Amino acid sequence: MKHYWLVKQEPSAYSWSDFVADGKTSWTGVRNYTARNNLREMQKGDEVFYYHSVTDKAILGIAEVVRTAYPDTTAEEGDWSAVDLAARQPLSRPVTLDEIKKNARLKEMALLRLSRLSVQPVTSAEFKEILRMSG
Repeated sequence: MKHYWLVKQEPSAYSWSDFVADGKTSWTGVRNYTARNNLREMQKGDEVFYYHSVTDKAILGIAEVVRTAYPDTTAEEGDWSAVDLAARQPLSRPVTLDEIKKNARLKEMALLRLSRLSVQPVTSAEFKEILRMSG
């Protein structure tokens, strides 16, 4: 069964356009236990929203998990994980955090409840609603 996720990144560090240009990336550097555990739950074929944090505060595109969790080579100590993501497609238009906050169907979305969590689950219904909102 396919699952859905959202990953956050500051556009100044690694933007959606950087990701699209690369085509694929290792999602490394996660140093929060809940986010790490979410990475470990990801399966090949799961779809992932790419969210610009800090400045844009919007979901810009969809990625796909192409390699499941493995040890994060950027970690100097500790038990950290990474996954590989491939850029799939931009949303028809970005869906902003303000729009998400105003949509009653998304009131329980992790993005609103766990605002600092960098890797988070998205329900199938939430995923479909964001796609609908993007046009």
